[in-house]
Amino acid sequence: MFAAERHRKIGELVAAKNRATVGELADRFDITKETVRRDLATLEQQGVLRRVHGGAVAAGRASTSEQSLGSRQLQRHEEKQRIARKALELIPSGPASLVIDAGTTTEQLADLLAAESNGQHEDLLVITHAVPIAFRISTGSKLQLEMIGGRVRGLTSAGIGARTLEQFAALRPDIAFIGANGIDAGFGLSTPDALEAAVKTAIVRCARRVVALVDSSKLEEETLVRFAGLEEIDTLITDAAPPAALAEALEAADVEVVVA
Repeated sequence: MFAAERHRKIGELVAAKNRATVGELADRFDITKETVRRDLATLEQQGVLRRVHGGAVAAGRASTSEQSLGSRQLQRHEEKQRIARKALELIPSGPASLVIDAGTTTEQLADLLAAESNGQHEDLLVITHAVPIAFRISTGSKLQLEMIGGRVRGLTSAGIGARTLEQFAALRPDIAFIGANGIDAGFGLSTPDALEAAVKTAIVRCARRVVALVDSSKLEEETLVRFAGLEEIDTLITDAAPPAALAEALEAADVEVVVA
């Protein structure tokens, strides 16, 4: 096989699977690992992929890559619905307070909570810094709502900055539902933006119980900024069983895993 054809096939494979290891590519194309590394370097220069430790990931999966809220709302809708329904089961009955983080899966939870709140959860206080979630709760239910202020980041429609952090630091809610762009055995939970990460860290630290809502496309992924270790969350709700290494790390961190 000529190098150009091999490069094309490697690019297609990484794009389809989102990642590939050096060993996997060496076996598949019957070439040495040194040749694979040279091929990956060439393809990275062409913008086809990005090299990472042990292999490569698709070009769109860079650590700072982040899609708009509107784009993400169209992706993996069914999986996020299942995750949100499982999360709804964890909401305390009677007087309680909960934080709903910004994100598309957490928005699904807000939608379900607002739709099913008539006659239920009347004493529940929902706290959020996300404008779309505040809108859903305030217009679609009789739930109590506390809106956390700050400068709103356009890409996610969420409050960020010093005022947002100060307000969360002064709270001690019963439970928090948090989103993440990646969750990894070694790196923990992460997100591409430092300001968003700071808010997520503040939420994790203030809540009595932390539940991460993370669809399976984000398992074993690392983005730029780590905002929590696995040991800082109590429950992970996802739509597929985590891969072995991540599953072992979650068990070691005493994290309950719920597959929706």
